[in-house]
Amino acid sequence: MVFERFTGKTLEDALAQAAQAKGVEKEELHYTVTEEKNGFLGIGKTVEIEVYCNKDIETFIVEYIQTYFDNAKLDGTVELENDKGFYRITVNTSNNAILIGKGGKSLQSFNRLVKAAVSAEFKKRIGLLIDVNGYKEDRYEKICKMAVRVAKDVRRTKVDATLDPMPADERKAIHNALAKMADISTKSEGEGEGRRLRILYTPGKEIE
Repeated sequence: MVFERFTGKTLEDALAQAAQAKGVEKEELHYTVTEEKNGFLGIGKTVEIEVYCNKDIETFIVEYIQTYFDNAKLDGTVELENDKGFYRITVNTSNNAILIGKGGKSLQSFNRLVKAAVSAEFKKRIGLLIDVNGYKEDRYEKICKMAVRVAKDVRRTKVDATLDPMPADERKAIHNALAKMADISTKSEGEGEGRRLRILYTPGKEIE
């Protein structure tokens, strides 16, 4: 458990202690009041809080992935970037085929595993994306080129097209790639792993 507990005479006092201990500003703390004692006639009043900060999330993610590697006897290094609360993780390993899997399926599963673990640990939904040896960038380039070809066919035939199911980050990459294409728009539909993107003929669409 990465949460730490601090006790002060007031909430501000407890937060000040936590901020100093973690080396961050008070505004960066996430806390829950776990206990309040009023004391006798207001004397001896204390407030206890349970605290974590973004650095704790980063540490948990890196250590979780590294532990996974160690248990699976895989080599690898982990780099993490905090993009305004969305965590972009780069893994470099010689076992990329195992982690990525056919069509990126193993990587998708690993991404869901880590996301579920960190979200459960910190009791809130936390977004993250794991890339292995630059696989995702290559994948984005490939699927965006495919989507542009399909979109040109949609514009020529005026018949909408539906792509195969893909994760949210890949759908977003295609959406961005087609955003400035005249007479074409995109829409996600479906649920869970079956969620897919439709490329729609939209005459007169305003360019984003």
